[in-house]
Amino acid sequence: MSKFTDILIDWYAENKRDLPWRETKDPYRIWISEIILQQTRVAQGYDYYIRFMERFPDVFTLADADEDEVMKYWQGLGYYSRARNLHAAARSIREAGEFPKTYEGVLALKGVGEYTAAAICSFAYDIPRAVVDGNVYRVLSRWMGIDTPIDSTTGKKLFAQLAQELMDESRPALYNQAIMDFGALQCTPASPDCLSCPLADTCLALANRSVDTLPVKQHKTKVTNRFFNYIYVRTGGCTFIRKRTENDIWKNLYEPLLIETDTDLSENALAFEQKLFGVLGETPWRFLRPVKQGVKHVLSHRVIHANFYEVVLPDDFETLEGYQKVAEEDLHKFAVSNLVYQFFSLILEPNNQKESKVCQ
Repeated sequence: MSKFTDILIDWYAENKRDLPWRETKDPYRIWISEIILQQTRVAQGYDYYIRFMERFPDVFTLADADEDEVMKYWQGLGYYSRARNLHAAARSIREAGEFPKTYEGVLALKGVGEYTAAAICSFAYDIPRAVVDGNVYRVLSRWMGIDTPIDSTTGKKLFAQLAQELMDESRPALYNQAIMDFGALQCTPASPDCLSCPLADTCLALANRSVDTLPVKQHKTKVTNRFFNYIYVRTGGCTFIRKRTENDIWKNLYEPLLIETDTDLSENALAFEQKLFGVLGETPWRFLRPVKQGVKHVLSHRVIHANFYEVVLPDDFETLEGYQKVAEEDLHKFAVSNLVYQFFSLILEPNNQKESKVCQ
């Protein structure tokens, strides 16, 4: 075992985070934690993991659940394809009768890539597969002074090879946990504490004053702007929502009436009313009011510019094509995006509530 690995494991013994998924060899629980943490910080994902485990304590419980309920438990974590893939994979495991026990079997699960498969197999089965995530890229690129882009084919192969060579194959779970925590807590993306780093005397990036420039990425994600106009349709004690089923953001989450436009219409009330008229036709609305405008919601490669409105229709209004009528008091049962949750929170505040009516 290399001095590098010795130092990491010694550091981990003193600094490791106390996390519930580290106290088990159950591949299901480890899998859930890894999927949650793919795009989520530990501090945010911790409570979600606890709630998820309480409701879905094993893979068969998850497989038997309705997808809408799974999405509801995922609400707030974002990257909702993770939840859809998780549910689909649970159902495939149910068909097989047990969680896969090989790297190839785990890798074949929907939504599981090489990193996640290596993590599950090393933590649950002590299979010597090195994990390579953002933390590992950062630690290795800095310590070894490597400026090969981590998002290039050459870089991915290089870092995977180095991680595997440095691994203590007799203790793969310990090594993988150590290097990931080291990257998360010590060799951080911004302002790492190099003065107290146990690898400082051998770190090439520190010696070359290139810590802030490593690791290197060659591609920048193109960001697109989209303009959403959400309308809360109030009719008696009811409103209208729909499930997003297109292959787009927030698939299988619910939302109120949406009019997407090419530009921001917050300063052009007439143009927006014309758009709304195109949806509602000659249905007489009592009034239309802006609830909040200019809301900026940033996703990984999209920026949503949202405006929130409320429109009141007659109490006996029944049908809005493509949407389902639900009681306001039941809205909490439906999984929604963070943006829609923000809108519902505003519209359902006590000072925004109209006289309580029964949904018919």
